[in-house]
Amino acid sequence: MGMASRQRRWMAALIMLGSGAAQAQEAPIELPALAAANDQASVVGVSAGGYMATQLAVAWPERFSGLGVLAAGPWGCAQGALSTALNQCMMTRRGLPSLDELEQRRQRYAEMEQVGSQEALRSLRAFVWHGTSDETVSPALGDLLAQQWQRWLADPEQQLRFVQRENTGHGWPVAMPKDAPIDPQSLGDCHNGGGSHVLACGDDVAGEMLAWLYPEREANASEGELLAFDQSDFAVKGVADTGYLFVPETCELGGCPVTVALHGCQMNAETIGDTFARYSGLNRWAATHGQVVLYPQAESSMANPQACWDWWGFAESTWQINPLHDTRDGTQVQALMAMLDRLQADQTEEATTAE
Repeated sequence: MGMASRQRRWMAALIMLGSGAAQAQEAPIELPALAAANDQASVVGVSAGGYMATQLAVAWPERFSGLGVLAAGPWGCAQGALSTALNQCMMTRRGLPSLDELEQRRQRYAEMEQVGSQEALRSLRAFVWHGTSDETVSPALGDLLAQQWQRWLADPEQQLRFVQRENTGHGWPVAMPKDAPIDPQSLGDCHNGGGSHVLACGDDVAGEMLAWLYPEREANASEGELLAFDQSDFAVKGVADTGYLFVPETCELGGCPVTVALHGCQMNAETIGDTFARYSGLNRWAATHGQVVLYPQAESSMANPQACWDWWGFAESTWQINPLHDTRDGTQVQALMAMLDRLQADQTEEATTAE
């Protein structure tokens, strides 16, 4: 697609943003070069998306300032094996994973420059949340993730917030707006969870998390619209055809940070539509504080029937002894970072690349 055509499609989308048009978007737009801020990007996720979020932050700590993880365990937990993922990183039938062993894995990767340096890790801010009644990913694994970041961060008391929510199941708690067209309880009871893993707890975890990751951001109310975008430019195994993007009006001219938000298993558009992207609470905070939110989407397959992000190695070549899914060479890691690169590029850079 030529630059002029790309600009026309993006400008049409911006008109929708500015007008607050209620009509549905006709077709996914191409992910735009928004000249988003190159610093202060964050990555957040829930469950499998939480595992993937940590993989991105450890692989590229130089590119992020903050990480938010809900209902997931420590980095590197699966070590490239589905059986380990199921038995030690969700349930703990084989006992808890060893943080010392996982740190040795990270250090081996660091020596080969397949993840970022420990110095870069030390400067991040991290928010870790887990429900104490989670029956999908053991709460003990969330505790281990918090312990892992306590080891890595320069000043854990100032950089890490660990929240254990009593009587709460597996998923992402939300505080639904009063005018929402769906009943919050239809999404998932707070204690028992539900098929959507969007939990009607009445908690604005998204706002709490982003306020922690961006403690000095001032409020500046704005409107915005959730748009579908074409993911075909980033096509790799496990990535769907369409993702979502939220851009406040204040971010249309560039300069806003980006939050990459990763859904959990069975939370993709194929399964629950745009429920997570629309009602996670991230957009509300983003519109108020000037933040672009990217919602990439995974897809289901024989190897990945629940449309999880790849935190155990299914998207890599089967001949690899170590699939490298949790490194800079990971297939999905590279695709997600390419999406971030696109948003942070400006139109001049995109035009030069196209030529």
